[in-house]
Amino acid sequence: MAKVIGLRIRTLRLSRNLSQAELAAMTNVSLSSIKRLEATGQGTLQLLASVAVALNAADGLESLFVQPVQTIAQAEAVANMATRQRARKASLKRAGAG
Repeated sequence: MAKVIGLRIRTLRLSRNLSQAELAAMTNVSLSSIKRLEATGQGTLQLLASVAVALNAADGLESLFVQPVQTIAQAEAVANMATRQRARKASLKRAGAG
């Protein structure tokens, strides 16, 4: 999957007629980071987000970072909601135990 992402980034960059060096300058990252991202799909989440924004391809990423709140009541409910701190171990029930 990572290589597919790298290939898509390369395709988007070329469709916008940008060189790797230009994309690196737009995103304020090193040229080697752009090359590695395109070749292997490996990089940081920050790099991926920066490149997506620079290529106007961040629409799909927005749902990961922005959680829209429609009303004040909903915002308060989200803020007051108890969040789980850790997972519980699954209990093993034995057959015939009771």
